[in-house]
Amino acid sequence: MFPEIKITKTTTPKQKPVAGQPLPFGRNFSDHMFVMDYVRGEGWINPRIVPYAPFEIDPAAMVFHYGQAVFEGMKAYKCEDGTINLFRPSCNFERMNNSNDRLVIPEVDVDFCVHATKMLVDIDKDWIPSGKGESLYIRPFVIATDPFLGVRASDTYKFFILLSPSGAYYAHGIKPVKIYVEDTYVRAVRGGTGFTKCAGNYACSLIAQTIAHDKGYEQVLWLDGVEQKYIEEVGAMNIMFVIDGKLVTPSIAAGSILPGITRRSCIEIAKSMGMEVEERKISIEEVIEAGKSGRMQECFGCGTAAVVSPVGELKYEDTVITINNGEIGPITQKFYDTITGIQSGKVEDTYNWVVKV
Repeated sequence: MFPEIKITKTTTPKQKPVAGQPLPFGRNFSDHMFVMDYVRGEGWINPRIVPYAPFEIDPAAMVFHYGQAVFEGMKAYKCEDGTINLFRPSCNFERMNNSNDRLVIPEVDVDFCVHATKMLVDIDKDWIPSGKGESLYIRPFVIATDPFLGVRASDTYKFFILLSPSGAYYAHGIKPVKIYVEDTYVRAVRGGTGFTKCAGNYACSLIAQTIAHDKGYEQVLWLDGVEQKYIEEVGAMNIMFVIDGKLVTPSIAAGSILPGITRRSCIEIAKSMGMEVEERKISIEEVIEAGKSGRMQECFGCGTAAVVSPVGELKYEDTVITINNGEIGPITQKFYDTITGIQSGKVEDTYNWVVKV
């Protein structure tokens, strides 16, 4: 039995986005949010669904000073038959616990968090947009709340789940992006927090992202933090290559790369197709050589927001390579069609990835 979740519904519902109008990512939020508290010695307590609203927090709260903050991202999808799908939500909360463990934040109960997510989504189900490619973005996160200016793990935390209607990532069709290889700044190092979704990882990536945009590139390709030689991630996504007909992606074994759920799904789909998969170190020199020689047929990023993001151009130092004539490749398209089809209920879920709300 799960703990009771107290529900307080809003008396002043907000205006929902108008169907057919643009839905910018992360700008609009539904009527309600899930909240629960942690107190050392008591555990996670007082789970509740309440009207979405600002909340008070002490200026000395440790999250502001020492960065104990982790988050996740997933989506809810409205199917043509009116049912609602979540995509592998247990994986997100299992990964949140990996982040929690690294940042000395108490673990959450995975099954209870899935249950709470389903309840919240059901209450605000009218906020799920139904246009092609649209979804309800789900943002669980934990912050440290102790009002204390000493360096230690907090004794109190707050856990939230927010909902935000989101437009189609590819409103005008999938277009390959241009990638800039960052060779000055690094995102993570072995033994650090690269495998977690902690807020600091994203804050420290902003400078390289800004530089890339200034140079006319949409995303940054990160190299390892020790030798700056091996491929790690692209932007906030995992990266994959099709080289000599094989799916090649950096290994997550060293702990400096986020174990993406879309990454995991692509690998499982590839294996089910009989495609050879290599999870290993792959150097930027190997990628450039494979691109020049034509051995690299495709390259794409993968993550919750885009599902897949094909790469059409890659710049490293003074070398620029074009991949698959700047077009999306058949393997990338297959992954996109399969995953989005399962999420929307249009493709049979033979992998048992979908959880119904």
